[in-house]
Amino acid sequence: MALLRSDIADKFIVDRTKRRRNSDVARAVRRTRDRLAQRPGALAFDREMLKLHAHAMTSSATAIPLLVLVIAVAGLFAGMRGDILVWALLTVTSYAGLAYIAHRVGTADISKLDANSTKQRLLFWHFVSGLGWVYFASMGCGECRVDQFPIIKAVVLLLAMAATALIASSLRGALLVTFTLPVAAYAMASMQGWTPVELIMIGLLALSLPFFDYVATHLNRSSVMLLSFRSEKDGLIAELETAKSMSDEARRRAEEANLAKSRFLASMSHELRTPLNAILGFSEVMSSEVLGPMENPTYRDYARDVHDSGQHLLDLINEILDLSRIEAGRYQLHEEPVQLLHVVEECCHLMELKAHNKDLRIVQQFEPDLPRLHADERAVRQITLNLLSNAVKFAPPGSDILVRVGWTAGGGQYVSVKDNGPGIPPEEIPVVLSAFGQGSIAIKSAEQGTGLGLPIVQGLIEMHGGEFQLHSKLREGTEAIAIFPLSRVMEVLPALPTKSVAMGGRRR
Repeated sequence: MALLRSDIADKFIVDRTKRRRNSDVARAVRRTRDRLAQRPGALAFDREMLKLHAHAMTSSATAIPLLVLVIAVAGLFAGMRGDILVWALLTVTSYAGLAYIAHRVGTADISKLDANSTKQRLLFWHFVSGLGWVYFASMGCGECRVDQFPIIKAVVLLLAMAATALIASSLRGALLVTFTLPVAAYAMASMQGWTPVELIMIGLLALSLPFFDYVATHLNRSSVMLLSFRSEKDGLIAELETAKSMSDEARRRAEEANLAKSRFLASMSHELRTPLNAILGFSEVMSSEVLGPMENPTYRDYARDVHDSGQHLLDLINEILDLSRIEAGRYQLHEEPVQLLHVVEECCHLMELKAHNKDLRIVQQFEPDLPRLHADERAVRQITLNLLSNAVKFAPPGSDILVRVGWTAGGGQYVSVKDNGPGIPPEEIPVVLSAFGQGSIAIKSAEQGTGLGLPIVQGLIEMHGGEFQLHSKLREGTEAIAIFPLSRVMEVLPALPTKSVAMGGRRR
């Protein structure tokens, strides 16, 4: 079942078992790409700006009507009756209609929004709200007790223009549509007096209208930049989400394939070793001439070659299976108290004959009185033998192999094997630590190997919670260090006094 899922995943880069999530990601990417391509004048961009304007109008719908009501109340106290009430009712009603249209635009589906008709409808209601200000600019104050009523009207119009420039900046032309006629009406109404103050107010209003339009234009550009930055942010988030989904799926497929491989190799132990044992046994019988002499000595040499090749193949299979069990998590540690000094010393004795055949000398430097480790003795033995085997392979004849066992700075224990071989270039150390990896110099100078010794050492030491370090310099040698952590070191308990033990025994 796992293999079937892996094959399906190879055809589709995104996990097909998560259809809803992948489709959501795809839709988000399409939307953000469309938004990134938006520019002023594009349909989708205009819809976004209309939505932004509608939100601004609905959120500040009470600002200008509240100003109108305050002015109306002040006019009633000043003696104005009919005109001020008519103006207040007309203006508040027009702004209520504008807020209603903005609310409908804000709640409408953006994909179904007609940008041109909606913009025209909003501008129309801005024009209607401006008619109320036309009525206000044309009002007189015949019976009121305010001497400077034209100045008050000009100040109120300036406040209304400033508020509209801030609120309606997302809709280009809204300010001019609203206040062009009121400013003209104020100028027409002030022509009768032509006082210097009224002329100054007319000039001030005439200059304020383009100034506030300039401010609204800059605010509109800021809104455009805000939408652009938001689109870019959404696009980056969608791209990152897609890349993460693809990365997670690729990692899942790689882990699934690696686990399937490891499980397959781990389950093939019996099927691979049984025929190899037969090959090794029969070839050894033939080369030893147990059942009788061979007339042709070449056959005997062939039998030895078959035995040597079979032994090499069996060693390779054993290492592959060990590494596969480690990667598949099926390597079980049988933990017990282990004396690291004794295990390393036994491994050195086992490798002495092979080292002697290559004119090598194994030098031991052990710190005394090391406490026991809580570890798997077979794994510790395999770690030491692999490190010693590599050192014997690469050390030049007549040199020494230094084996050290002692304390680490953190309170753990370590095994170090150092040789004077050709060394490893720094860029090839990751290759050497990978499965089947061998350095370029090692391939030319060393004996035949599989490239699995160091990865097995690294896997076993990591299962113990330790660390494996490989230090090497070109043409100076290599030092491999297997470090067991402090948590693996067993504390030495003090011996009980003899009298206490005897007394305890009598009490029982």
